[in-house]
Amino acid sequence: MRDYSKSIAEIPAELRPYEKCEALGAEYLSDPELLAVIIRSGTGNKSALGLAEELLYPNGERISLNKLMQSSPDELKCVKGIGRVRSIQLQCIAELCRRMSREKLAGRERFDNPGCVASYYMQSMRVLSEEEVHIMLLDTRKCFIRSLMISRGTVNCSAISPREIFIKALRYNAASFVMVHNHPSGDPTPSDADIAFSNMVRKLGDLMNIHLNDSVVIGDNSYISMYEKGLIN
Repeated sequence: MRDYSKSIAEIPAELRPYEKCEALGAEYLSDPELLAVIIRSGTGNKSALGLAEELLYPNGERISLNKLMQSSPDELKCVKGIGRVRSIQLQCIAELCRRMSREKLAGRERFDNPGCVASYYMQSMRVLSEEEVHIMLLDTRKCFIRSLMISRGTVNCSAISPREIFIKALRYNAASFVMVHNHPSGDPTPSDADIAFSNMVRKLGDLMNIHLNDSVVIGDNSYISMYEKGLIN
């Protein structure tokens, strides 16, 4: 770890994050320097770079940027100098990154395999503490129309309405769709209820000519496709 106890004013001009970014480009900034630009100012005897360093090395061990950006407001505020406003700023930057990633993936030509579907949802759903059920609506070429959340906070499939799924699919003129839900435990193995509900929705979809292509379960950096596993009849 570098010594970031100096104030920004005490750092040579060419090494200050703003000046360095302006002269060389953001890609030349280190992770602490990028965070320091977002944090903007220090507190007490600690510079913005010092706060950034403490965020990245909370216990002397480096954590990943992904883990940092998945931290709760209370976890971020454990660092002295990171209060309500700064924790909100960091959360908003993290959400912008997730949305940019999803936007890029949504622009792909087709969602015709479970891997690309899982990639679209992974970063936003793998860290959720509650279960959510989403549907990805697709056109006749399996190109993205939109993603919609159907349910949050229930592990009881009987509380999820297939009617709502098909109302939304009809509203957006979808030809097919993929159901996606997360397991907060991190284990993507589908339950018997997950399998039964997915098969019920598939049968209803076939009757309405709005086909369920797959049902994907998101775990912690892992996923299971029920279609690939032969669990959807």
